[in-house]
Parts: sequence; structure tokens; C-alpha cells
Amino acid sequence: MGETNGAALPEGMSIGHFSDHVGRTGCTVILAEDGAVAGVDVRGAAPGTFGTDALRAGTIIEKGHGLLLTGGSLFGLAAAHGVLRYLEQRGVGAEFGSISIPGVSGAVIFDLLIGDAHARPGPEAGYAACEAATREPAIGAVGAGTGATVAKAGDTSEARAGGVGIASARVGDATVAAVVVANSAGGIWDDVRDQWVAPLTNWDRASNLIPGTNTTIGAVITDAHLSKEQANRVATVAHDGLARAVRPAHTMYDGDTLFCFASGVAAAPYDAIEVLAADVVAQATVAGVRAAQPA
Repeated sequence: MGETNGAALPEGMSIGHFSDHVGRTGCTVILAEDGAVAGVDVRGAAPGTFGTDALRAGTIIEKGHGLLLTGGSLFGLAAAHGVLRYLEQRGVGAEFGSISIPGVSGAVIFDLLIGDAHARPGPEAGYAACEAATREPAIGAVGAGTGATVAKAGDTSEARAGGVGIASARVGDATVAAVVVANSAGGIWDDVRDQWVAPLTNWDRASNLIPGTNTTIGAVITDAHLSKEQANRVATVAHDGLARAVRPAHTMYDGDTLFCFASGVAAAPYDAIEVLAADVVAQATVAGVRAAQPA
């Protein structure tokens, strides 16, 4: 199941989970109700995303208010409507005339073959995850990581539970954290302890995997001040951390997607944020998988 997360979250942000342990699926929501400059980088060949075009540099939307990481494949994107409803009820969003529209984006993992293939997070799950948002979220096989699995590109005996992981670091006055849902074809390597967490040793590069049935998704979240261009750049560099932990990463079988959320209330050197983004993504990926393993 899940365990207590010891990582610090940036100021102004919280994380909530909805977990369906019977259907083996769920969703995780990152909230920044005062708004956060957002960016995204989609690297995998089989992504499932929502609202990512609005985050790219040169578009009119400057800030986001919620990020959805969900199971259920494309069906799970319905949970975004629950996130939108939760934020709208609280008057959160960008003003367009007489109405405020929350900025919500998201990405999915494929977990339909793990539990009940018809159990998918919907609007109520997204809303419940928002209601559960806290500064001390659990990690492991919870939320979007409830039905996640890793190390599936080789012998089936090597497959292990994936999960949601969180890691953080400080630089200047800012916190740089990562929230990662590991559901990869590749194995998971801990480059801090120099050891496999979920080894992948038997892949002959001719596996019978179904393209699109994996994916590692997540976000770098920080209270540092970033421009929209910098937020997109941080999301790009953060994939280096994913590649350090997931071996191999960014395959045709995966839809690897990373976001960046920056609330902008703290000062920190931008180059250090880039470096730490890759570090915390690698550490969060490992932490979630390790926490999901049986005791």
C-alpha cells in the first residue's frame, strides 16, 4: 500500500490521492490554488494527456492550478472534470469576463490489465483526490500508482509493483520537488545506492509488450520564480532524471510525460533548479517503487 512521505513540498502546493485498491487504479492531484507557472515535456511514443498544448511557450495561458496524474488510460482523463469542479467551486482560475476557469492539465498511465479493466477514475475520483490534498501525502501503491507496475519488458517473473514517489531538495530560498508515477516497461535503478530496485535482466529486445501499456508520468514542483519558457525547460531537463532511474526509458511502449509547476514565491538560481529537477525526479521514481514493494 502506501507509506508516509518525508519529502518537503513547495509553499502553496498540496497533493491528494484517490485509491481504488479493489479495481487497482486511482488518481493523484497536485494543487496550486494561487496559480503556478506551468510547463510540460512529452517524450514517450504512447502518451495520453489533457491540456498540455496550453502549457507550451507562446500560448496565452500563463498559470495552472491543478495537475492530474491518473490511472485508467485515456478513460481516466475524465477525473480532470472533478478537479475542474473542485477548483471552480472555490473561485480558482483565470478570469474570463464574469467567469473564472481553472487551469488543469494531466497525463495517464495504462493500468487496465492489472485489476478490473472497467475500474477507471472518473470525475468523483478527481474531486475526492482534491478533497484529500495535504502537505504530507503518502507514497507507494496509492493514487495514480495503485495499479502501476514496472520492469515488464523481460521475463514476467521480474515485474514488480510501481507506485507514486516524492523527493525534494532545497536551493536558495526555494524547494524543488518531484512527484512521479512509475509504470514503466523498463527496470528501476537507484543511482544513489547504486543498486536495482526492480531489475530488468532478461529483456532480449524482442519482447511481446503491447505498445502504450506502460508510461512514467510526473511533475517537478517548486516555489521558485520561473518564466513559462523556463518552466518548459525544467520539464525537459527533468527527463534526464527519469532516464537515470528507468532503464530503458522513453520507449515506444511508454508515454513518458513530465510537467513543471512553479508558484514563484521564492528566489533561487535557475541553473541550480535545472540540476535539482533531474536529481529529484530520479529519486522520486525510486522512492515510489521501493515504497510499493511488500515488506
